[in-house]
Parts: sequence; structure tokens; C-alpha cells
Amino acid sequence: MVSHVTTVAFRGIDAVAVDVQVQIAPGIVGFTIVGLPDKAVGESRERLRAALHASGLALPARRITVNLAPADLPKEGSHYDLPIALGLMAALGAIPADRLGSYVVLGELALDGTIAPVAGVLPAAMAANARGLGLICPHACGPEAAWASGEMDILAPRSLIAIANHFKGTQILPRPQPAVAAADGAMPDLAEVKGQETARRALEVAAAGGHNLLMVGPPGAGKSMLAARLPSILPPLAPKELLEISMIASIAGALPGGRLSARRPFRAPHHSASMAAMVGGGLHIRPGEASLAHNGVLFLDELPEFTGIM
Repeated sequence: MVSHVTTVAFRGIDAVAVDVQVQIAPGIVGFTIVGLPDKAVGESRERLRAALHASGLALPARRITVNLAPADLPKEGSHYDLPIALGLMAALGAIPADRLGSYVVLGELALDGTIAPVAGVLPAAMAANARGLGLICPHACGPEAAWASGEMDILAPRSLIAIANHFKGTQILPRPQPAVAAADGAMPDLAEVKGQETARRALEVAAAGGHNLLMVGPPGAGKSMLAARLPSILPPLAPKELLEISMIASIAGALPGGRLSARRPFRAPHHSASMAAMVGGGLHIRPGEASLAHNGVLFLDELPEFTGIM
């Protein structure tokens, strides 16, 4: 018997469906994960063994094969732990396999069976909702996932035991509620600036038209001070803009507690930042400063010093 669980792989902020196939069959005892897994996915075998043991389950002395399809798509990250674990539990009969077919699953497992937060839950929830599916995600990421839809079926358990009890009907998991991060102090306000009429007018024109702005002047003229106050005169975020910047922040793992921020982003990278840090990339691709400043302000202080700018 092969059990199936749906999860996602990320291409930028797009969540691509991945079918986790788990088979327990006779043969030489072993645990194999195939389908172009990276190091984090390969190491999930040991996390799974410990987490299942802590939850009162033991892997059988049989050959276990996990296939992450499509096999030609690279799989990166620790969020494959939970779908593989649920696939194993379904193959063992610990949870009903037919119930899992209506959910997209992602989450990282701790050795004690608890479920740790992962990046990318909001894009995964948006993709699941577009396909008419529910979502199973870590408890800490539940408020983030709840923004995808008010009617979407979302389970945000704290542990594997909580999921098993929910499917058995002995413990009903409440639906998480969307949350907004509390304002982190007062935003620098352009009203605090005295004088600087020409510079203030330039900021107002740039904010009204969404223009780029180049400020040139001697040190101490107030360029950085004025730039830091540009977000205070930008219009409030529209719902679509809020979701766009939150999806980027989710991929970057920058939504603490799953709470979305209603403020426009203000990014001010140092001029020593690498090109990958500016435009995104790396071994495990992450958004760069240009993406993280989407619908907000990207302030490049000492512009000529940035690599590749001049």
C-alpha cells in the first residue's frame, strides 16, 4: 500500500504541489527518501524516528521508501518532515489515509514530536485555497495561514499526537485566527522636519507618483533623516499589497508568530551588501533586499559604494 500526502516546493513565492508517496514493504530493513531531496530533507529520517517514538509509534522492521514527486524538482527545506510523518502514520493505520487527501501539509518536527514553525506558510495556504484544499501547518504559523481565506479548513496542531487525536475525534483543533503585528514604536514622521521645503516637496512628489528619488548633498544635510520619513506619507496598504509583501516576508521567514505587518516595508541595506543579498539568491534561494522592499521603500545610502550599481 502507498499512502499519499500533498505538500509544496517553492519557486520564488509560488508554491508548486509535491506528492509525498510513502510505501512500507517487505525487504531489507531501511528508510530511503528519493526525489531530489537536499540535506535538510535527507536528515528528516532521524527526526522522524525520534518524533514518532515520542508519540508512541515505532517504525516497523520493513523497507520504507518515500518518493517526493515530481522527482525532477529539487526539494529544499525542513517543511517536508510533517507530510512524510503523516504519510508514515497513514501507512501504519494510525490516522485515516482518506482524510489526508483534502489537505496540503507542511511543518518541521522536533525530536519530542512537537511541530516547529517553517517559512512559506502563507504562499502555501494561498496555493492550497486556490486548489480547494485545506492546510495543516505548525501552530505558530496558524495566524499567518488564516489570512488566505476566512472559509478555508486550517489545522494548526502543536504536535503529532494532536493531529492523530483530531482525526480520531477525541480532540478538535480550533481554527486559527488571522493576526496583525503590533506597531513597533512610532514611525518617523515627516511632520517632525522643520525647514527643508525643497526636499519635503520632492518627497511628496515621489510618494504621490511612486517615483524613484536621488538625493545629493554634503554629510549632515538630512538625506538619511528625510528618507526614513518617506514611509510616513505613503498611502495605507491595500489588501492585495498587504498579501504581496507578506508572502515575500513569509518565504524569507520574517513573519514572527505568523502576524502580518500593516506597515510598508523600509529597507536600508549597508553598502557592503553582496549582490545576492540585494537581488536574492544563494544556495537556498531567498528574497533579496529589492524584493523585501516591495510596495515600500528601498533606501541605498552611499549609493556609489554599492557593488554593481555604478
